[in-house]
Amino acid sequence: MKFLHAADVHLDSPMRGLARYEGAPVERLRSATRHALENLVQAAIEEHVEFVVIAGDLYDGDRDDFQTAIFLQRQLRTLCENGISVVIAYGNHDAANEITKRLSFPDGVHVFPHDRAESIELESAGAVLHGRSYASRAVYEDLSATYPALVNGMLNVGVLHTSIDGRPGHDPYAPCTLDRLAHHGYGYWALGHIHKREHDERQGVHVVFPGNLQGRDVGETGSKGATFVDYDSSEIIAVTHRDLSTVRWTRLELDLSAVTGVDEVLERVTLGLEDLQASSEAELHAVRVVLNAPTSVAQDWARSAERLESQLRADAAGDSEDLWLERIEVQALADSREEIPGEAVAAVRDALASLRDHTDSAERSRLTGLLAGLRSRFGPELKEVVQQSAGILDEAQFDQLLDAAETLLLAELEEGA
Repeated sequence: MKFLHAADVHLDSPMRGLARYEGAPVERLRSATRHALENLVQAAIEEHVEFVVIAGDLYDGDRDDFQTAIFLQRQLRTLCENGISVVIAYGNHDAANEITKRLSFPDGVHVFPHDRAESIELESAGAVLHGRSYASRAVYEDLSATYPALVNGMLNVGVLHTSIDGRPGHDPYAPCTLDRLAHHGYGYWALGHIHKREHDERQGVHVVFPGNLQGRDVGETGSKGATFVDYDSSEIIAVTHRDLSTVRWTRLELDLSAVTGVDEVLERVTLGLEDLQASSEAELHAVRVVLNAPTSVAQDWARSAERLESQLRADAAGDSEDLWLERIEVQALADSREEIPGEAVAAVRDALASLRDHTDSAERSRLTGLLAGLRSRFGPELKEVVQQSAGILDEAQFDQLLDAAETLLLAELEEGA
């Protein structure tokens, strides 16, 4: 027998900021979460799963879109019409969502209550699922401590949206520990909230974050999808990840320390992108290219950035519609022949890294004004960014400006060495 575990669908996530990317496949990116959910439904039917469990964050933030509700109902109804039960525990985004408060699910869909932990028995599947939904967006108590005792003779599955042991970049909601989860004795814990896949096994108990169903930006790279779980009575036989996404986000970082000119950079990047496309069957590759190049090459690139990026995008895409370069970053390396003091290079990079991590919008405006004094030294594209911004840059533009500033500052160090 088999079930499917998914989480963090974030259906119709707005993909903010796409408008700033000229030529971006906006509609394909915005519809990616829907297509991923359609893939999940199709895969569940083809694999004849007994049930689907969704461990939170079906929705995204406080969106209240009736079309989102209609689409979700249609997908869940398709599962139920094929004899597949669906069990849902609401997460922090669901609790904040207006759709959650008024959506009626079809028969065969079970939602855990938010005021107590509850057990849902699926007799035909030989399984009992224990879970609890979020009552509000921010939940700081250990919900797992209230979960029922296991039911002997059946597969026991715990369902929880949690930051278990804490995770960088994620709010510490419903905190618990791996040991506490294992202590319940359930065969499997279906978790959500962490967008990167994780699979731990403790005392024969499988504890799994499937990751989000579809990556939404370059911070959510790699294979995304859901987890298929094979079981026999109360025993877990196999736990397998399945890629169900339609857009794969990738950060392609290249070591170009040996290159001597920008033409060679273009050639290396094109080859790297070809290898990337050959390694995955994703419908669309959304790629951030990071070029670690010698300072002299990085400086040459900065002087002609607009022309070179246009050439690179044209060479990389060709006649294909399944590759989009989200952004190209150039990071300067010290040439081996240079005698720039290591502490000076480190000081420049540490200062700029601090600006990236700790700068709010007001501070970005002030620093943009200071960097505008270097406008004549930037490439054409960055000159335009600074000139048109009127001192107001979003985070991506500000990062781009700092990349160029780092290149120029390291070049100044090189000349003064």
